[in-house]
Amino acid sequence: MPTTPASPAETRESALRAIEAAQAWWREAGVDCDFVDEPVDWLAQPEPAAQLPHAVTAPKPVADAPPPTVAIGGNREAWPQSLLAFDSWWLAEPSLAMGSEISRPPPRGPENAPLMILVPQPEAEDRDVLMSGLQGAMLANMVRAMGFAADEVRLGSVLPRHTPGADWARLAEAGLGTLALHHVALAKPKRLLVLGRSILPLLGADPEQAAALDSIRAGDIAVDALAGREPATLLAMAPARRALWHRWLERSTDA
Repeated sequence: MPTTPASPAETRESALRAIEAAQAWWREAGVDCDFVDEPVDWLAQPEPAAQLPHAVTAPKPVADAPPPTVAIGGNREAWPQSLLAFDSWWLAEPSLAMGSEISRPPPRGPENAPLMILVPQPEAEDRDVLMSGLQGAMLANMVRAMGFAADEVRLGSVLPRHTPGADWARLAEAGLGTLALHHVALAKPKRLLVLGRSILPLLGADPEQAAALDSIRAGDIAVDALAGREPATLLAMAPARRALWHRWLERSTDA
């Protein structure tokens, strides 16, 4: 039986259906992009676009400058010049708040104390009393073993608040070491016990030579000094306590 030739419209519709079917097949196969036989260097640097006459070039973005370091303690000319005034100022100076509303424990102990103990920071649970937890109890036992009454020893912290992961280098730039030395100069202790290698550079001492430390210069005075590990390490490690005690006995014998 002879076949009737398809009309032009039917031929066009059949071709469209074939194209749509082919495209649907390739989409099902996950291929939905064009491909070329010529290789393309995808890592090549793009060529600079031609500049039109009098074209306006957008300015390059300027990186934000790092925030200025806020001076700890504010204006040094206004720092207190007596130990009694220093203890009150320590609680009231806004720059010592360091962005926290938690109360900061004040230093304690008299001027001209036979011993001043300087720790890096208060304990986590400290609020109104400095070193009120287990580390403080250890220090109290150590002070008794050294032959001092608790109320005749000066106790201070370099940081006003408990600050885990403190950036000591940035704190040094902000003047924390200068403030700590000012505190020592006002206290005028006979001897200074520095507990924490992280704070030695703030006081002008080399942490690598901690065992050989024998004095700290604070203002116009030089104070006999002894360095040990931070209170948390002393509490956790008996060998660190033993080493500090032996050095204390050696220095006391030499004095």
